Order: sequence, then structure tokens, then C-alpha cells
Amino acid sequence: MNAPKAKPETPSRNDVWRMFDRIAHRYDLLNHLLSLGQDILWRRMVARRLARTGGRHVLDIATGTGDQLLAMCNRMPEIETAIGVDRSPQMLANGAPKIHGHPDADKMALVLGDALELPVRSQSICLATITFGIRNVAETARGLSEIARVLRPGGQAVILEFSLPANRLLRRLYLFYFRNILPKIGGLISGDSYAYQYLNETVETFPYGAAFGKLMTDNGFSSVTATPLTFGVATVYQGVK
Repeated sequence: MNAPKAKPETPSRNDVWRMFDRIAHRYDLLNHLLSLGQDILWRRMVARRLARTGGRHVLDIATGTGDQLLAMCNRMPEIETAIGVDRSPQMLANGAPKIHGHPDADKMALVLGDALELPVRSQSICLATITFGIRNVAETARGLSEIARVLRPGGQAVILEFSLPANRLLRRLYLFYFRNILPKIGGLISGDSYAYQYLNETVETFPYGAAFGKLMTDNGFSSVTATPLTFGVATVYQGVK
């Protein structure tokens, strides 16, 4: 049901980072086009969830060009520090102008770093997010434990990730799109069709729903919830340290 299918050969961590460097110049545009604008709505929804909890110190892991970080700062005026961490230097370089042009730029920082070794003090973060990034972390359980490490007791993590629709017909249509259409469109726009073939493979093989919720429970989180979005093509997970 929610268990992943057998994994293909996994690229190295360095291969993944270099891949994101290569597509950074078209990353935002492709996200918007390929999700038909849903990625914008999903990120705003994550920010609304966090705003209900509130927190002065927030962290966005695998921040890319900083869209989730910006969504949180737009929604949560009480934020004092907002840190975005990513392992791709080019992604951060492309995100820097967006951060610098924001009214709350003095609260935000983009930091080069690895999700498995976050450059953040233990128990210093109130709220943590990772949007479409957890499946790219080489060791999922270790990545979740690292998020728990930096959160204060009672702090919350919200993780947004692609998943597969439960409805069989929708799943077939979705997988046809991911396998046959997305790599071609992504390749034409970004010049790197492999990156979007990789996206398809990771979405199909990554655990979701109850299976991913258990991973969170096993690695430092309680009161874990999993909410499917847009017929199940994405899921938002929330847990408390």
C-alpha cells in the first residue's frame, strides 16, 4: 500500500547535489509549471499550519531558493530568525536576491549545509520544515533524527513531500505523467532530463503515508499526522518533538 517499490541504483550524495546545481537556474519555474501552481499553494498551507503554532526561530531544510522560508516569514510576523539550509551552492545563490529583496531580509539567512549535519545548535529551533527535500536525504532516519536534535522540546516539524494517489486510476495517470511527460518537459526547460527522471524514481520508491509517519515516530517525533493533498499527489506530515 504505502511501502515503496524496489529502489533503483541510488546516485551518490555528491551526484544529487551537483544535479541540483545544474537545474537551479530553472528550478522555481519548473516547480510552478509541473505542479500547475500547486507547489505555491502547498507551501502557503504549510506556513498557515505553522502560524497556528507560532515560533520565533524557524528552520527550512533543503530550502532550495528559499520559497518555503519566504512563505513562513510572510505569514508569521513574530519570527525573529529564519534560517534556510541547502547543500547546493547554486540554489542558494539563486535564492539570495529573493531574500535580500524581502522586507524582513534582516531576519533571514541562507546557509550552505547538509541535512545530515545541520549547522544549527541543538534545541535552538521552534519550528522546522522540509519541502520536497526529505526524499533526497541519503539517510532518511538520520535526517529525521537530525531535525529532532535541533528542535526544542515541544517544537514541531512539518514535512511536505510527493506521494502517490490511493485511487488506482489516478495513480496510473499520475505515474504515466511522471514517467513519460515530466522528464521531457523538465529536460527541455532545464537542459537536464536525468534530473527529472531521478525525481520520478524517488517519488515512486520513497515511503509515504503511514510508512513515513512511522519513520517520524521512530526517530524522535510524537503526535504524527499525515494529510494527503490534491488527491494524494503530495502529503504533509506534522510531528512534535
